[in-house]
Order: sequence, then C-alpha cells, then structure tokens
Amino acid sequence: MVWAILSILVENKPGILFKVTHLFRSRNFNIDSISVGVTENPELSKMTITTIGDEKQIGQIVKQLDKMIDTIEVKRLDDKKTVFRELSLFRVKVSKPSDSMEINNIANSFGAKAHDARKDSIMVELTATPEQINNLQELLAPYGILDIARTGVAALQRGGD
Repeated sequence: MVWAILSILVENKPGILFKVTHLFRSRNFNIDSISVGVTENPELSKMTITTIGDEKQIGQIVKQLDKMIDTIEVKRLDDKKTVFRELSLFRVKVSKPSDSMEINNIANSFGAKAHDARKDSIMVELTATPEQINNLQELLAPYGILDIARTGVAALQRGGD
C-alpha cells in the first residue's frame, strides 16, 4: 500500500465535489483528506486528495477521474517533488499551571503557535506535513486532547519539474 497525493483541476461549478467523492465511494476507495479551493481563474477549482492504495488501485482512480467531463487535469504528485502541508488545530486540556508551559514548549519545538490560552485549555496551531502533525498529536495526547480540526493536505509540485 502506498500513500498518494492527487491534484485535480476541475470546473468550478456546483456538484463537482459530489461527483469526485462519489467516484471514490463507488469504487470502494477511501479519501484520507481532501481540500478544495478556487484557483487564480474563478472558473476553475483545484482539489487535493490524499488516499492509500496499491499502485493498480491508484492508477485506476486517476484514469477514472481523468475521464470525468468536468475534470480538466489529474496529476499524481510525487511527494519528493512536491510541497505539501496541512493546517491543524488542537484544543488541549490544562490540568495544572505547569501544563500550559509544557504544552507551549512542545508546540514551539514543532514551530507551532499557541492560541486562546485559558485556565483549563490551550489551543495549538500547526501547519506541517501530516506526519509532523501526527507526531505533535502523539506528544499532546497525554495532556488530554479535547478537540482536533485538520484541513486536509494542500499541495503544489515544485517548480521546474
């Protein structure tokens, strides 16, 4: 099984997100993350989807996406030649006064930012790779993670490739 980043340029019109996700569902294929946004051209949107599968499955889904009428371009991005990031927010429990400082130190070690520090919780924001976010989550877990929000991966292929 391999992790794949798919970049899909589509017409910016109602229903396209449903069509793409329905294609995945109808093929019994899971979407790990999805992010969608309008491009510099307001008539086009770019979807970034991450998924896990074998090479044959991923090749099949790329071909199926490419056949869709509203799809302009489908690329499987090479993670070694791509800049990809995800935004995450964690609300972490603060049980005692020293927790706040310890959580801040952990956040700083990842280049994360602390927000909304309260007596009983603190919010940590990190923009990083999914692996780095998972590592931060693991270190914050012993304090008690009250809530998590993750955006899904946004990715662009590096220039010149």
